[in-house]
Amino acid sequence: MPIFTYSARAMDGQIKRGTQEAKDKEDLAHMLRGQGFMLTAVEEGKKGGGGLASLNTAVEKLSLFKGISLEAKLMFTRNLAVMIGAGLALNRALSVLQEQTENKKFKVIIGDIAENVQAGKPFSECMAMHPAAFPDLYVNMVRIGETAGNLEEVLNSMADQMKKDHDIISRVRGALMYPAVIFTVMLIVGYLMMILVVPKLAATFADIGAELPMSTKVLIILSNIMLNYWYLALVGIVALIFGMRIVLKTTQGKKGLDALILRLPVIKGLSRKLNSARFCRTLGILVDSGVPIVKALEILSKTLSNHYFSESLYQASLEIQKGKTMYESLKNYTTLYPPLVTQMIAVGEETGSLTKVLTKLADFYEDEVNNLTKNLSTIIEPVMMVVIGAGVGFFALSMITPMYSVMNNI
Repeated sequence: MPIFTYSARAMDGQIKRGTQEAKDKEDLAHMLRGQGFMLTAVEEGKKGGGGLASLNTAVEKLSLFKGISLEAKLMFTRNLAVMIGAGLALNRALSVLQEQTENKKFKVIIGDIAENVQAGKPFSECMAMHPAAFPDLYVNMVRIGETAGNLEEVLNSMADQMKKDHDIISRVRGALMYPAVIFTVMLIVGYLMMILVVPKLAATFADIGAELPMSTKVLIILSNIMLNYWYLALVGIVALIFGMRIVLKTTQGKKGLDALILRLPVIKGLSRKLNSARFCRTLGILVDSGVPIVKALEILSKTLSNHYFSESLYQASLEIQKGKTMYESLKNYTTLYPPLVTQMIAVGEETGSLTKVLTKLADFYEDEVNNLTKNLSTIIEPVMMVVIGAGVGFFALSMITPMYSVMNNI
């Protein structure tokens, strides 16, 4: 009999996930109902018997821990908007999307949302139960669409914004691919030099009694560590990576990284323009949908990735409540927002065309980000060449200096 990986929900809200051998999906649903659970998502695996089935079950379980990509959310949003526009009932549309979604974790979430919608709960409330998949901004936009009766339009707007974010991320990754390959090859070549070339040169220096400068001694020590204690180096690298991940999950660690990003050449310009574009685009959509400016800024403060941008918007929402304009609240953050952003916001507030101004600003800075990401690899290449040249020069100088010293003593 086939093995099914399933997700089920009890009347009290308890979620149950696992695998079960059954004749078919109906038989599985009947067994779960006998245990007080309703089947919400199911995936048929391989037939039972042997290690292959066990491996398949393990893979299915591990897939539940995968994250949900931006592309998966984009396809969900776009397809849901199309189905709603075609007149399909929301719960039916969600069931269709659940079937066609390949991400196992997302499939379970969509199934749970579909079940709750079927039970009569608002769509936005069902989404709010899964903050890892649908952040505050997404939930609030859906709530606005439900209230105003224009859910299809709101979903299309969010899908357009997600598409822009996806394109920018893809361009940045593409621009960094070449430097990353060069850097990886450099590390491999450097490692081979340290374990193959340096030991032989060190033995030669020891035989001829050459006086070694500090840089050469450092290289020989590193070579011995890599050759004889490579496992300690590997443990150290793994510990460093995990330590950095743990630190970056803390508030202080995140603030430190965000502060560094806002100080690095080239990167700081990209960060300012990218966050300004997202701020203007999203705020324009929220305001145009009828969200009060204070509430819109509060929502935005929870969605921008950089801590300092988020903090500035939260503080701005507090100051606007006290009677200040948005321009007055943001004009002092000169290290975050380009002058054009604050000045145009002032014009929009004075003329009553804030939404139109924000849309134009978003278009402008998205074009700026596109141009910057296109030239990113060209900007990084000279830096990489300098780093590689410095590394090769240090290695060559460290190995050649003792030879000159010996020759001078002859």
